[in-house]
Amino acid sequence: MSKFLELALVAVLMTGGAAAAAGPLGLGRAALPEEVAAWDHDISPDGTGLPVGAGDVATGEPLFEAHCAACHGSFAEGVGNWPKLAGGEGTLADADPVKTVGSYWPYLSTLYDYVHRSMPFGQAQTLSDDEVYAIVAYILHSNDLVDEDFELSNETFGTVEMPNRDNFIVDDRPRTEYAAWRGEPCMQACKDAVRITMKATVLDVTPDHGGAAMAEAAPPDPVAPAAADAVDAALAAEGEKVFRKCKACHQVGEGAGNRTGPALNGIVGRDIGAVEGFRYSKPMEAMDGVWDSDRLHAFLAAPKSYVKGTRMSFAGLKAPEDIDAVVEYLRTFD
Repeated sequence: MSKFLELALVAVLMTGGAAAAAGPLGLGRAALPEEVAAWDHDISPDGTGLPVGAGDVATGEPLFEAHCAACHGSFAEGVGNWPKLAGGEGTLADADPVKTVGSYWPYLSTLYDYVHRSMPFGQAQTLSDDEVYAIVAYILHSNDLVDEDFELSNETFGTVEMPNRDNFIVDDRPRTEYAAWRGEPCMQACKDAVRITMKATVLDVTPDHGGAAMAEAAPPDPVAPAAADAVDAALAAEGEKVFRKCKACHQVGEGAGNRTGPALNGIVGRDIGAVEGFRYSKPMEAMDGVWDSDRLHAFLAAPKSYVKGTRMSFAGLKAPEDIDAVVEYLRTFD
């Protein structure tokens, strides 16, 4: 008897052979309910399948920073080519729409299910149910879909309305189009050869390494020399650390340019909405005045409250001392 057949016979005997026949080969057994439950993570749009649990926005913020921000940014704005999870409102009709949780995803159950099943990247299913609820709550808040004190749970799940929920249609292509595709191929006027001219990574549409690696590889922006004696160098140095939360969208220093957000060189004392070449939201364009210290403090504390309708997905700095430090840091860039 070959070694393969010997092993196969042992496997049959271990599973009970014909006495445990559950299929046409007479092998194995029916899965136990607890075994099915261990693999069954399906959650329906109406919330069926949700585990009992809860998590709020405040709890979700540090969890998101620890487990998600390396790829998705501290405020769900995305890092490099890794997916943006926030923003994109009103872009679905554009030639290059920004498809995020807030602008595109139709069902909250899809978000919870995906985080629960597949995230964090490389460490899937290491988060507890409550941690998933908290992270999902923070993502919702980053999209301005819930308030900062919102708690997501299996009981409050149905209260969240996704903006794009009613804009999907039933796929009727099997009935209306498939027949036209299944005829005989024409096989005429074909190209002599098909040649690959470029790869997706060269086109810069696909991440080729981890977000964490990108974050570690990026050197920190140096603190520029103090613009005047009034600048507190120590406070500005603290502001540089806090500004790391802003670097995914904003640049400062030599060669700074517009990204998701405008370049911030000279922001202190600059006219509001005045960076050339940057497309501001309409509410920001309508504002008058300059970014003085008071306005910057108010805006950084709660951007979406201070400028209703801003496209900025940043939820705001909670600690006043962090805001003081960031403003002082920005003062060092003319």
